[in-house]
Amino acid sequence: MMAIHLQEEINKLKRALLDQSARVEREVQRAMQSIERGDTVMASEVIDADLVINAKEVDIEEDCLKVLALHQPVAADLRFIISVIKINSDLERIADVAVNIAKRTLQFDAVKKIDAPFDYPVMMEKVLKMLKNSLDSLVKLNAAVANGVIDADDEIDDLHRLTYDTAKKRILEQPAHLQALLLWVAVSRHLERIADLSAHIAEDVVYLVEGDIVRHRSGG
Repeated sequence: MMAIHLQEEINKLKRALLDQSARVEREVQRAMQSIERGDTVMASEVIDADLVINAKEVDIEEDCLKVLALHQPVAADLRFIISVIKINSDLERIADVAVNIAKRTLQFDAVKKIDAPFDYPVMMEKVLKMLKNSLDSLVKLNAAVANGVIDADDEIDDLHRLTYDTAKKRILEQPAHLQALLLWVAVSRHLERIADLSAHIAEDVVYLVEGDIVRHRSGG
C-alpha cells in the first residue's frame, strides 16, 4: 500500500514539475520577444508572472520534503526526488533571469536603442533551443538529448565573450551609446545564464536516468 502511495506522490510531483517547466519556458520566450519588439507591456507581464512561478517553486519543494519524510524513498525513487528539488530550483532561477531580461526591455525604452553588438536573434534561438531540449530531455528521460544540451553550453559562453569584446570596442568608438551598449552586454549575460541553468537541468536529467553525476562538465 505504501508503495502505491509513493508512486502516486511521484506522479503528482512529475506533473507539477512539467507544468512549472512549461510556465518558465513560456516566460523566457516572452521576455526575449519583448526585447526584440520593444514591447514594454509584454515585459511587464513577464515581471508580474514571476510571483506565480515563485509560489509554485515553494509548493513543489514542500511536496518533495513531505514525500521524503513520509515515504523515505530509496534507490531510483530517492534519485527522482533529489532531481526534482534541484531542477525545480534551476527553473525558478531561469524565471528570475527572464525577469531581468524583461527589465532591460523597460530600460531600453528610456534610451536610444541601437543595434546589438552581437547577433541577438541567433543567440536567442540557440539559448531557447538549449532550454527546450533540456526540458524535453526531462519529459522523455532522455540522457542523449541532455548530453547534447551540456555540450552546447560552451558555444554560448564563447558568444558572450565575443559580445563583451565587441561592445568594449564600440563603447570606445561611440561613447554616446554607452548606456545602450551596456544594456546589450547585460542581455547577453542573461542569455548565457539561461544556457548555464539549462545545462544544469540537463546534468540532473543524466543523473536521474543513469545515476551519473556530470556536474562541472559544462562551463556553468
